[in-house]
Amino acid sequence: MNTLKNKVNLIGRLGAKPVAQTFDSGAKKMRLSVATNERFKNKKGEWEDNTQWHTVIAWGKLCDRIEKVLDKGSEVVIEGRIVTRSYETKEGEKRFSTEIELNEFVVLNTKKQETN
Repeated sequence: MNTLKNKVNLIGRLGAKPVAQTFDSGAKKMRLSVATNERFKNKKGEWEDNTQWHTVIAWGKLCDRIEKVLDKGSEVVIEGRIVTRSYETKEGEKRFSTEIELNEFVVLNTKKQETN
């Protein structure tokens, strides 16, 4: 049997400037908010947009590349894997978070390129 893969490919736009975090160990993490959009006709024949927001996490050298080339509004192709983690709130409630851990990205265009 072939190995089953956890692989995600998305094309979307950054909804905000990427947020960087550096840990005491020197490790670097970036959080990106990426929107994807699907357009469809509803039962009345009217066009509707369905926008999904995805939290994307990057580590290490990818963070340096992201800081140099990505900003709010940048259109990107991302490749990664889905990661789900659990945590407990201060009130003791168990919560779950699903993120995409970035492996690679390609910039399609940036807001800066669109205005030139």
